[in-house]
Amino acid sequence: MASTLAEYQPTQSCTVRVVQGDLTGEQVDAIVNAANEELAHGGGVAGAIVQAGGQSIQDESDAIVLKQGPLRTGSATITGAGSLACKQVIHAVGPVWGSGNEPAKLTSAVRSALLLADKHELRSISLPAISSGIFGFPKDRCAEVMLNAIEAHLVEHGGTTTLREIRLCNIDNETTRIFRDEVDRRRAERAES
Repeated sequence: MASTLAEYQPTQSCTVRVVQGDLTGEQVDAIVNAANEELAHGGGVAGAIVQAGGQSIQDESDAIVLKQGPLRTGSATITGAGSLACKQVIHAVGPVWGSGNEPAKLTSAVRSALLLADKHELRSISLPAISSGIFGFPKDRCAEVMLNAIEAHLVEHGGTTTLREIRLCNIDNETTRIFRDEVDRRRAERAES
């Protein structure tokens, strides 16, 4: 299990934690895959998820795309988790930096993932820094946008959300530090108000 570096409670019922470690080893109800529109899980986080969880994740993803076509940026879908420690994988399609309206698209991807988690009555979820790798979304803006989206979801669905723990899990030091600093900033702001 990844080590917790920072945490805070945007609402009474849910804790947000920044953790450093391997997303594929997270023992939560669902992990979020930073997916592309074709759900072709070849590299990065997506490739690591299929490598660790097995071909069934890619096969289920292929079946979804075959049935309904490519996912649009900002949307999400769900599959089984193969042999991963979690129960399900939520595939969220984040924006490519430079494609236009990137913060709104990233917000939509995060909110879509959280709505799917609620729909499936999941209690815990772990997300990577969506779009901040090969898609080029600046990491500091990614942290800000993702945490804004998480807070907005929890406030809007506070009475109905099943989520009790939202983990922001990244393996590298730089991304983890940026997310930790953003959570520390928000926790400090709450303490002052």
